[in-house]
Amino acid sequence: MECNVTRKLIESHLVDGEMIPGREIGIRIDQTLTQDATGTLVMLELEAMGLDRVKTELSAQYVDHNLIQEDHKNPDDHLFLHSACRRFGIWYSRAGNGVSHPVHQERFGKPGKTLLGSDSHTPAAGAVGMLAIGAGGLDVALAMAGQPFYFKMPLIWGVKLIGKLPDWVSAKDVILELLRRHKVSGGVGRIIEYYGSGLACLSTMDRHVIANMGAELGATTTVFPSDAEVRRFLKSQGRERDWVEFVADRDATYDVHEEIDLSNLEPLIAMPSSPGNVVPVREVAGQEIYQVYIGSSANPGYRDFAVAAEIVKGQQVHHRISFDINPTSRQILENLVRDGHLLSLDSRRGPDPSSRLQRLYRYGPSACYGQDQPAYRTPEFSRPVRNAGGQGLPSEPGDRRRLGPHRRDYRPADPGHPISQGFRARDADPEHGDAAAAPSPRGSSQGSACQGSQHRLASRD
Repeated sequence: MECNVTRKLIESHLVDGEMIPGREIGIRIDQTLTQDATGTLVMLELEAMGLDRVKTELSAQYVDHNLIQEDHKNPDDHLFLHSACRRFGIWYSRAGNGVSHPVHQERFGKPGKTLLGSDSHTPAAGAVGMLAIGAGGLDVALAMAGQPFYFKMPLIWGVKLIGKLPDWVSAKDVILELLRRHKVSGGVGRIIEYYGSGLACLSTMDRHVIANMGAELGATTTVFPSDAEVRRFLKSQGRERDWVEFVADRDATYDVHEEIDLSNLEPLIAMPSSPGNVVPVREVAGQEIYQVYIGSSANPGYRDFAVAAEIVKGQQVHHRISFDINPTSRQILENLVRDGHLLSLDSRRGPDPSSRLQRLYRYGPSACYGQDQPAYRTPEFSRPVRNAGGQGLPSEPGDRRRLGPHRRDYRPADPGHPISQGFRARDADPEHGDAAAAPSPRGSSQGSACQGSQHRLASRD
């Protein structure tokens, strides 16, 4: 039987059950991902199991959600997570490295591997040919302990892409088109696999955007092939050795079929109050807006920021608009600084520098779930709540959505940049009480050791 990419991924990791849609199967998990909002419970579960070391090929813990330190609670959690990572042999990414999904793809994503994460947008890693699924903390803890992950075999939904994206139409419009057609439950019980000649115009970060928002369709996950574009991406990260080709057979079949002609797409936008409420941008052009938010987990690529920077370069932000910038990773911010785009984004709304309304946030998915954005006290501004990746255009005070989409692409980083700063290693150094650095293109990283915590676990060699 000629196989698609999804079947190849599942078949190569199948440990229990038959690959018949609707029947329960168990698969081996190669990697896990946790973040600080969910990782604390996972680590406590590992402790309760009496686990010595994680059994996966790689497990990573990211601090990217609970970044506000108004009291001792979040800092204590971060100290606990760091010590737990040293105890169980888990990579630790401290606050400031960036959102877990793009950083994991940059540093650890490997074609042909499986990834289980305690975050709903874990499927973003499907951009590099992984089978990446979001799950509950207990499922992730069991996978870290070497147990299979059980779920019902989904239908495989093949989406054929043909044509080429027109100017000002982006990868975000591809997934918004599927949401326009099928709404937020159209992908339930399915894995979406993209294929076809249209893939040639999508960069790896374009694919990341699409795979990330497959969760908004309710899909189990999204899968792209590992092709020459993925190889280019990994090479730009200094990890070409991790690339393997993982593509569908020539006559591969799918359980469900769909086709999108990229040439016929137009800029789309998701209106309040659902990612499935998608309309053409032209239908809402001219409506007043109150907040523009660039970045966060659903808009992680260099082009998301660079195009916006070129648009506002030399311009002033309207006095009514809150113009907010949320870089998704340290690497992205370094590239924006290098190319001068960050200064363009630092726009003013008037001659008085103190009247700037542009705000630059720390690396994290704050627009995704409404944290780190203080509410304005004036009635025309609102604090965005969890956006679930959908783009919104507020049409009146109190609407809780944000503007989009923008063109997006990936800008390769300078391999000489220390883009792995802050990663901590799996194994503690008993002499110095710290961990060796994760490999980076320079072979170096920085970061201070965890300095005690009432929750600190004993370090293990």
